[in-house]
Amino acid sequence: MMSRICEGRVVVVTGAGNGLGRAYALGLAVEGAKVVVNDLGVGRHGEDGTTKGAAEKVVDEIRAAGGEAVANTDDVTDWEAGRRIVQCALDSFGDLHAVVNNAGFVRDRMFVSCTPDEWDAVLRVHLRGHFCTSRHAVDYWRNQQKAGRPVDARIINTTSGAGLQGSIGQSAYSAAKGGIATLTLVQAAELARYGITANALAPSARTRMTESVFAEEMSRVEDGLDVYAPENTAPLIAWLCSAESSDVTGQVFELKGGRIFLSQGWTDSPDIDKKARWKADELGPVVRRLLNGRAPAKPVYGAA
Repeated sequence: MMSRICEGRVVVVTGAGNGLGRAYALGLAVEGAKVVVNDLGVGRHGEDGTTKGAAEKVVDEIRAAGGEAVANTDDVTDWEAGRRIVQCALDSFGDLHAVVNNAGFVRDRMFVSCTPDEWDAVLRVHLRGHFCTSRHAVDYWRNQQKAGRPVDARIINTTSGAGLQGSIGQSAYSAAKGGIATLTLVQAAELARYGITANALAPSARTRMTESVFAEEMSRVEDGLDVYAPENTAPLIAWLCSAESSDVTGQVFELKGGRIFLSQGWTDSPDIDKKARWKADELGPVVRRLLNGRAPAKPVYGAA
């Protein structure tokens, strides 16, 4: 029998009832992981009750294929619910090795039209949602490490091209996803001492959150490959959850179809040093020299 890369690993996947999360859960199970399938059952805008039972359906699929999984319907934005999600893994499978933070929704709006409630809802599900479950998982792993037990744990976060370069009409979503990318860097730096890695993924996939805005682009098939199929991303998630990825941390991966690459993030340009304090009326040409000398940035999605 072919070895499976996640054999014996226990993984929580949030927002796993549909789209990318479902593909991750199914892919992890195929690779031998025992999966906690978390999904609250809300719609693409966070409306209640539109996909109730989604987590259970994914669990049924995994079990029908011979895998092990359990459903969980806790809200990732709730502090105590985050504790229950981690406890669900421990009660069901006796351990936890990875948390895949995938849950989220969008409320697309131009910045001039975005309301405080919409802004808060989007930041809450993405940023607080990435915090609660992972924070309780880290408590468990730290306690294991302090008790002298080896820890080989993973946090995998979900950012977006919108967070890395911005997206017209998605100011709240872009801000949240940019925050998640930076959170990943901090987690990687702080948690390495406990045997925990942290990486992020910016997938390009057809999901409920992308289908209304990018439907035409994301229906494209190239050379027989469905470029935007959520299943394309599942193997990278499985590898990142596995023991094989223990030396990789603090990275933001981008994946589109069969293309995989790393986001290189913010970095300094060559500098201009006057060796003295600048005067305001000197800075125009200096700033333009800096702008002209730097590598071009990716454009904001939707910008002309």
